[in-house]
Amino acid sequence: MVKRNPNPIDVHVGSRVRMRRMLIGMSQEKLGEQLGLTFQQVQKYEKGSNRVSASRLYQMGRILGVNVQYFFDELPHSSASAVPEMGFAESAGEPIIMDFLTSSEGLQLNKAFTQIKDPSVRRKVVELVRTLAGETPDQES
Repeated sequence: MVKRNPNPIDVHVGSRVRMRRMLIGMSQEKLGEQLGLTFQQVQKYEKGSNRVSASRLYQMGRILGVNVQYFFDELPHSSASAVPEMGFAESAGEPIIMDFLTSSEGLQLNKAFTQIKDPSVRRKVVELVRTLAGETPDQES
């Protein structure tokens, strides 16, 4: 039996399901209950190992409070061909950023950071994180 890699579009859609579910504080179990599925099936959708049907995607959108297009937003252009290719416009770091943003810590950090209204405090938070990461000023992006 040959193990196939998930389609990049299915992985992207799954990561968007996970990100939205985590943003609203819903567990995989709760989403599964509302869909009439097990949490394991939700996990497979989120990993992209199982493809989400159009009707199920519509149902997920309604439960998660977004339209279907949300799941395709920010889809890398290379994913459209279903063959991962790196072009000049894509950054090799994009998957790492999405992995971080869809992690529990990434979502918590992002939500808390956006609640800071004072720009000088936000800059100081960025400086603190860079210092904790061991980044020197000449390494800034």
